[in-house]
Amino acid sequence: MMRLCLVLAATFCLAVSSAHAAGLKFIQIPAGPEDSPAIDAAMWSPCAMAPADVRIGVLMVPAVPDCPVAGERLPLVVISHGYGGWYLGHHDTAEALADAGFVVVAINHPHANHADMSRANGLGALIRRPFDIMRTVDFMLTASPDAGKIDPQRVGFYGFSQGGYTGLVIAGADPDFSKLPPRCADPKATGCPQVNQVRPVQQEPRPQVLAHDPRIKAMVIADPLSVVFQTVNSVKNVAIPLQLWGSELGGGGGASPKDVATLAGVLPEKPDFRIAPNAVHLSFLTLCPDTHKDSEVCIDAPGFDRAAFHAEFNAEVVAFFRRNIGAGGGRLE
Repeated sequence: MMRLCLVLAATFCLAVSSAHAAGLKFIQIPAGPEDSPAIDAAMWSPCAMAPADVRIGVLMVPAVPDCPVAGERLPLVVISHGYGGWYLGHHDTAEALADAGFVVVAINHPHANHADMSRANGLGALIRRPFDIMRTVDFMLTASPDAGKIDPQRVGFYGFSQGGYTGLVIAGADPDFSKLPPRCADPKATGCPQVNQVRPVQQEPRPQVLAHDPRIKAMVIADPLSVVFQTVNSVKNVAIPLQLWGSELGGGGGASPKDVATLAGVLPEKPDFRIAPNAVHLSFLTLCPDTHKDSEVCIDAPGFDRAAFHAEFNAEVVAFFRRNIGAGGGRLE
């Protein structure tokens, strides 16, 4: 695939906005059995107070830290980042959802995020990702101090790139790992995309069990790793409402527009399929500060307006989840 936020996320991967009033807190999902590490996460929620600019390292983000969750029986959306990403890489979408009445939790996939890539490559990373999401949902619905605010019957998911792959597996898909390209001879070589760094299948057998989670009732995925989902059989069990976004131009070692289009065609239930005109793969990442416009994760195609696109994208994502899992307080719109 590609390096999402390895460079920028270590400093910052988001821009200042004054449009959102989401409550924000940082939480940790405790370590689990079988050497499952703790999961760091950011949680956004509806908040009754006006936001202020909050500094997070060198970042400034509009939020109310540790704001009490406003509302009852709220829907939950869990966010999964792409390769080398992190829990703030889609913060603007999380804020828009929280303002619309959703509790949103974005995680750092352990040992496979911008700060720690020690276990990011190989099939093991792809196998572990859906289990990370299942553990996050478990925590939010049971052990979280805010569990009583969440409606367990209204859980959604948003994933980008490898996060999109993660969502498809959660929804019931069975990836064909034999379609992954062989590993690069030199993974550090320039132009060697991450998907080519995956260990050959014959060296790492396909697991017998993948994490599918029927608690997820609807999902949005953007430019998912799709090469492993190119047949009817691979996605025959995906039956939940699904909004699928693809970048027109792809690139960056990310999802192939052709593979994403094929995925849209083989899904058993017709997805709400959107092509983002003139977008590259990394255009789905949140806005970049003016001081870092030259970073690799901030470069869009000539003429592409990331701010305008994200305003439209976020509105469509909010509308989709409102239709399919409802807004705050149990409303379906």
